[in-house]
Amino acid sequence: MSKVIVSPSLLSCDFLNIEREIKILNKIENIWYHLDIMDGHFVPNLTFGHPIIAKIASIAKHPLDAHLMVTNPEFYFETLAKNKIHNLTFHYEACKNEQQAKAMIEQAKKYYPSVGISIRPKTDLQTIPMAVLEKINLFLLMSVEPGFGGQSFLPEAFDKLKELNKIRQERKLNFSIQIDGGISEINAKQLTALGVDNFVAGSFVFRVENNNYQKKINQLRE
Repeated sequence: MSKVIVSPSLLSCDFLNIEREIKILNKIENIWYHLDIMDGHFVPNLTFGHPIIAKIASIAKHPLDAHLMVTNPEFYFETLAKNKIHNLTFHYEACKNEQQAKAMIEQAKKYYPSVGISIRPKTDLQTIPMAVLEKINLFLLMSVEPGFGGQSFLPEAFDKLKELNKIRQERKLNFSIQIDGGISEINAKQLTALGVDNFVAGSFVFRVENNNYQKKINQLRE
């Protein structure tokens, strides 16, 4: 079975019973808790605020993985730091230029063990400077438009993943590749073969009966 990390997206869980949901997931090995943090500006929706994140952090037994879909990522770097977040990812599109992106990565690394960047599906991978890729710990490749759960996987993400993995191998870079959007047992094996190290899965994991999350997560790793 693959050692790929699965990061259940808590945006898709039962919010009225979020503590119960997390305690079920606490028993599953090699997972992260993925937090989609939206500001209503960079993307249309609003999601987790600081009090909810603090509550999640207090009961979570696995690493927290924060994906900032916000216009001003720097605002969150220090305010979220006390919540035991392992990985923090922000969007390259939120940066004005290469210099700002590199400075933001360095700033975030003061607070978080792992720092990543992400891009929207329509953003050309070639617009990301090599100097930025050399600084990150994780690259989050969006295979749907950010901001909404339950979307279908965009097939063009396969080509972008191949390109990203090629860059990583040829340049001998150390970042892991995370992919988010429309992930299921249908495409997981192919994505793993193309270099994915970490799956973000929301609807596939949580929209099941009897809270059989272990079975669903195993399907992504087979």
